[in-house]
Amino acid sequence: MGEKRHWLVRFSAEIVVLVLLATAFASYRFDLGERWFGWRAADPTTNPSAVLPPEGLKLPTVSLVPAVARPGQDVAPDPARVAAVIQPLLRKKVLGRHFGAIVTDLETGRTVFRQGAPTVTPASTTKLVTSTAALDVLGPMARFRTSVQWVPTTRQLVLVGGGDPFLSSTPRKARSSYPLRADLQTLAAQVVRKLRTLKVGRVRLAFDDSYFSGPAVNPAWPDTYIPEGVVPPISALWVDEGVAPGRYSFLGDPAAGAAQAFRAALRGQGLKVGPQVARAQAPEGSLDVGSVSSAPLGEIVERTLEVSDNQAAEVLARHVGLAERQEGSFVAGAASVLDVVRRLGVPVTGDQLYDGSGLSRNDRLSPETLAGVLRVASSPEHPGLRQVFTGLPVAGFTGSLQYRFDKGPAAGRGRVRAKTGTLTGVHGLAGVADDVSGSRMAFVLVADQVAPLKNLEAQTLIDRIAGALGACRCGVGSTS
Repeated sequence: MGEKRHWLVRFSAEIVVLVLLATAFASYRFDLGERWFGWRAADPTTNPSAVLPPEGLKLPTVSLVPAVARPGQDVAPDPARVAAVIQPLLRKKVLGRHFGAIVTDLETGRTVFRQGAPTVTPASTTKLVTSTAALDVLGPMARFRTSVQWVPTTRQLVLVGGGDPFLSSTPRKARSSYPLRADLQTLAAQVVRKLRTLKVGRVRLAFDDSYFSGPAVNPAWPDTYIPEGVVPPISALWVDEGVAPGRYSFLGDPAAGAAQAFRAALRGQGLKVGPQVARAQAPEGSLDVGSVSSAPLGEIVERTLEVSDNQAAEVLARHVGLAERQEGSFVAGAASVLDVVRRLGVPVTGDQLYDGSGLSRNDRLSPETLAGVLRVASSPEHPGLRQVFTGLPVAGFTGSLQYRFDKGPAAGRGRVRAKTGTLTGVHGLAGVADDVSGSRMAFVLVADQVAPLKNLEAQTLIDRIAGALGACRCGVGSTS
């Protein structure tokens, strides 16, 4: 009996330690503490501030940080104040006899100022309408695919265009190019790796640009546009937006130029390619041996609006035509663009479009249409259209407005985001002004019969009007 008691005393400490360890393990493994006693560790997903730091880690005392900006308030613009700011500038004869001007409350759509013609030649402000329609029907994450099909019976590769407006001949560095471009050299490397698995070392090459239909050159454009290098023929397959290698001039056949660039890329990967390259469509059952995809549509829209890219806008209009009418032509694209914005609740009565870029002098849009598109694009009810708004150049800082707004009120710079619209004799801006009082206004200013010697002066005046809206205290109840 004494020996047994001596044994218990001798090993009591070890027994206690083992029991405590077993209890701790059971509590951890089976949540006994939580089940029996209501203990609960802080959940980092719902109560992160209650999670204790690891033992030994010392955290600095957290102090409240003052707000860097006051919460924004919706301040309605005062029609009388808006008129007082821009009416004297609109009276200047430099704008010519035909212009349209509108200012609306961006939140409500209420018109606070309107003067001038019912419709105007919109020039590149048309890109706002085209971009809105494209985002609505395709979605901001849509991508355009360029693929290569292998036809074993004829030993032919077919390069198939999918309407990627920014397809590049070579890879671009991320820092020098936004958005990122798909490129033919990457595609060629893909294709050659696949062909090697098929034991193919020699091919013939063809190309397929049939995704778009109708004429490649818009009959509503002046005949001088192509020879003067204003815009290339529009194609579902091109590289570098149809620009000829090594110089800034457009190719007469952008799809054939893309095929030749792809042939060079294939040969650079060690593949033997026949010298003749022709149009052809891959037959049913062809093998897909490679593809590259464009950046998301939302990023393409931002770039298109920022630099006023005519080529990209025309490609986007063709995609809208395909989505709406199963036809990728100028006619279907322009009509479909208006159909889509009408569905979004934007009035388009009296509007006429012949292209997606605004290069046609036959285009007519009302200032109400452009202001309505701006309101829809900025509305929280249409988050998929947001990149129309974020793609607008900032006055005096980015894109096509980077070197403008150097005259007029300095407070207007940075407070105005707008799409430019310029043709010979046509000058316009359509965008949003956030004025000093906190009022947010959509505005459209387009003069389309400017005298030849007054073009620069008219452009500067329109910048001054927009800048004056940004610099004013036009909000209801604001103090001067």
